[in-house]
Amino acid sequence: MKTIDLSTASVRDLNQALHEQARQLTEREWAVTHPGGQHNIAAGLDEALKIDIHGPAGYYCAGMNKKAEVTIHGNVGVGVAENMMSGSVRVKGNASQSAGATAHGGLLVIEGDAGARCGISMKGIDIVVQGNAGHMSCFLGQAGRLVICGDAGENLGDSLYEVRIYVKGAVKSLGSDCIEKDMRPEHLQELAELLQRAGVAEDPEAFRRYGSARQLYNFHVDNAHAY
Repeated sequence: MKTIDLSTASVRDLNQALHEQARQLTEREWAVTHPGGQHNIAAGLDEALKIDIHGPAGYYCAGMNKKAEVTIHGNVGVGVAENMMSGSVRVKGNASQSAGATAHGGLLVIEGDAGARCGISMKGIDIVVQGNAGHMSCFLGQAGRLVICGDAGENLGDSLYEVRIYVKGAVKSLGSDCIEKDMRPEHLQELAELLQRAGVAEDPEAFRRYGSARQLYNFHVDNAHAY
């Protein structure tokens, strides 16, 4: 295992070393110590690396991830796993706003709470939040699954498209065009598989499902107030 200490090395040096593994793989497992809340740690990866970040990270940690398995042993700032394509990111703490924003694939697990706009404009990622999620979560969500094991804040799923949202706790309010939907057997199976992948011990039967009412796909003057 290769260890990089960010109290002496720079984030630029760390990321350069990680990016080089996509050209010539010399070390698959990495440990990052003393991250100190610095931004852009482990961003832009393109190789099946295993990276453990031992401490809190700042903005855009593991952003644009492809293939890698990243674990943050602490809290993270804005935009963790932003625009992720594949692989997995696990936050063993809380995440600030816009977690998983615009991400196309992969799995993001947040073991604590997520801030506002979790999953904003998500395009295929799976997100599992073991705690609560803040307001406007899944705003403009296009594809993927968002699971919230705690409570959801105001305007959940506002203006979403085809994302499936599963919430165990209370929902403060639903956003425009988001409605509660039936929890059919295929959804229970899908949720069970997703919870298992995330390593979360929850009963799928305890969740409710939310999705798009499909009233905002095309402009209609009667719906103008909702845009």
